[in-house]
Amino acid sequence: MSNHDQEREQIKAERHQQRQQKVKEAVDAKVAAATEERGVLMVITGNGKGKSTAGFGTVTRAVGHGKKAAVVQFIKGGWDCGERNLLQQVGVPFVVMNTGFTWETQNREKDMAACEQTWLPAEKMLADPSIDLVLLDELTYMVAYHYLDLERVLTALKKRPAHQHVLITGRGCHRAIIELADTVSEVQSVKHAFEAGVKAQAGFDY
Repeated sequence: MSNHDQEREQIKAERHQQRQQKVKEAVDAKVAAATEERGVLMVITGNGKGKSTAGFGTVTRAVGHGKKAAVVQFIKGGWDCGERNLLQQVGVPFVVMNTGFTWETQNREKDMAACEQTWLPAEKMLADPSIDLVLLDELTYMVAYHYLDLERVLTALKKRPAHQHVLITGRGCHRAIIELADTVSEVQSVKHAFEAGVKAQAGFDY
């Protein structure tokens, strides 16, 4: 490599270092400014695959840090669930609606009754200071279908213990819950194997 090329590479390296230093300073400033510790309300919504999976990943993370987590499953409770099989073994309590998808039951009155029976223990979890994290998996559908009163849900979320984290998953999250949330992630669908005729498979899809 010629001296000229070496100089060019040195200049590129110095510019890269300067850019990265500015990035580091900005990140460090944000880290220094984030001093508040309190429970976070997070929503994972959107039409893409992986919302519940992300929620269960957060539950696993909490358990790995010795935190107490609890899970409430709406909609998909009738399915075998690999995450439930594992997490129950380490003491994570589950409340499961256990009616399956609403297009399978085709009975609004039955679904509403099952939702109520599932929401009652969820309300208790949201008032329990010993629980560090509550996952409300697929809760968004219960509000969208008017199986649950929106204000009732908002009240339980607002009155929960100050340190308690809550994670809500599901498509079409109501704007009032999104406005209340601290963190909102939207999962978009680019491609889905199911649309190409690939069936849901244990160990990957559930």
